[in-house]
Amino acid sequence: MLAVDRFSELACAMKLSKALPACCLLLLTVLLAFALPGMADGFVKIALKKRPLNQNGRLVARFSRGVTGVLAARKYGLFRSRLRIGLDGPKGPDGPDGPDGPSDPNDGNVVSLENYMNAQYFGEIGIGSPPQNFTVAFDTGSSNLWVPSSKCYFSVACYFHANYKSGQSSTYQKNGISANIRYGTGSISGFFSQDYVTIGDIVIKDQAFIEATKEPSMTFSAAKFDGILGLGFKEISVGNARPVWYNIVNQSLVKEPIFSFWFNQNANESEGGEVVFGGTDPQHYKGEHTYVSVTQKGYWQFDMEDVLVDGLTTGFCSGGCSAIADSGTSLIAGPTTVIAEINQKIGGDGILSQQCKAVVTQYGEKIIHMLTAKEEPAMICSLIGVCTFGGTQGVSLLIKSVVDNKLENLSSSISDAMCSYCQMTVIWMQNQLIVNQTLEQIMNYADELCERLPSPMGESAVDCNRLSSMPIVSFSIGGRNFDLKPEQYILKVGSGGYEQCISGFTAIDMSQGPLWILGDTFMRVYHTVFDYGHLRVGFAEAA
Repeated sequence: MLAVDRFSELACAMKLSKALPACCLLLLTVLLAFALPGMADGFVKIALKKRPLNQNGRLVARFSRGVTGVLAARKYGLFRSRLRIGLDGPKGPDGPDGPDGPSDPNDGNVVSLENYMNAQYFGEIGIGSPPQNFTVAFDTGSSNLWVPSSKCYFSVACYFHANYKSGQSSTYQKNGISANIRYGTGSISGFFSQDYVTIGDIVIKDQAFIEATKEPSMTFSAAKFDGILGLGFKEISVGNARPVWYNIVNQSLVKEPIFSFWFNQNANESEGGEVVFGGTDPQHYKGEHTYVSVTQKGYWQFDMEDVLVDGLTTGFCSGGCSAIADSGTSLIAGPTTVIAEINQKIGGDGILSQQCKAVVTQYGEKIIHMLTAKEEPAMICSLIGVCTFGGTQGVSLLIKSVVDNKLENLSSSISDAMCSYCQMTVIWMQNQLIVNQTLEQIMNYADELCERLPSPMGESAVDCNRLSSMPIVSFSIGGRNFDLKPEQYILKVGSGGYEQCISGFTAIDMSQGPLWILGDTFMRVYHTVFDYGHLRVGFAEAA
């Protein structure tokens, strides 16, 4: 999920480059509520169930995974770390049953999942012989399996969750190598062990996993899950441990090297969805999947062509963007520039950024004149002195007069923020010039966007009564537009007089370039296939 920042290391969350905390992604955890035995070899199904979201559930979501020792997760929150992903990895042969694997759902393994009000999904696995049961998050944004250890003595979280007892398993093998995973709101540490893992009706032999002996964060105390089962690539596996999915494929436990997710869009139904290992369930999608190649192994990362609001391009992804399909992230995370514009259009109420408004006031008209004079947009903020030439560091002498002329010293973080706001303003104003807005209209528009910048925790509230007037937001992937309607990208929290609507879009900025994290807000609408054999991701309308 991520993310979880997770999005200098990515985990939700990854570290925002030179920006104040701007995002927090709700945790999408996939729990195995019960496993349905497969009717035939080659495929495992995991079904989903649903529960309502509350404030505690939202808090639990705020953590992320890092890479290479830090779980970079967007699912549990947005980390602020840099994305570091390997480029190489295994590639399996083409399957005889076509890109979607077995056409008969009974040919694979299906695991049932329980959904916590479209924000957390839970599932059950077994570890050891006989199996000791644990609820876990099935997370495509990380690659390790970890659960609490019976040797966890001093962390409150361990007393509220199931603990693994190695002495009760006849297939346990000692490893003992230490392991640490850092999250946005805490961390876990422990050591590696090895044992059999049961998912549905398949048994994975000799699986390396982490026994967590320290879970200091209150996040884990309130979590609905015991641990996490990562479904990402080995390149981001802490300790270089072979992920569970790799062993499933290598031990020939499924017919096809693919797995797929379906999330039930109706939050009031008990069935939350399903994860299918080894194939897809045709009952849960319509038409054909649109596939895009994995461009960087680690997360399930691919290229995305554009982001549109009511059919009009936002202009930020015109040169292409990278995206990650992340089952562990509840929301959709994207660059602050675009998220602020989207939230403005849907009426999202974020925090007031004085620095952003100062840039608009001080430099807005100059930016408009330079754009009209056909100056290169990417160079404008450098030419007016807010950013260094071709860089992102602000010039303190000029910025000083914008923020407060009495300040003698400004921190580099403020300088960097001013440069970022200037670059955002250029894009916003360029988009308005394209549709022939007046100078006054453009200035007012940019000023309003500053008002809509996401809060430090990344959430933006909207009026529940305005859903019918909100625009359609679309993602262009593989030459196809994937539309999200307001009722699909808005999360409703609480009930009755306490109901609140939350924007499904949150901000994340990566120094490597525009990155989007398509969490379960997107995956609920579009059935998602993770094709390990062909190194690609596929999307089709969910049924």
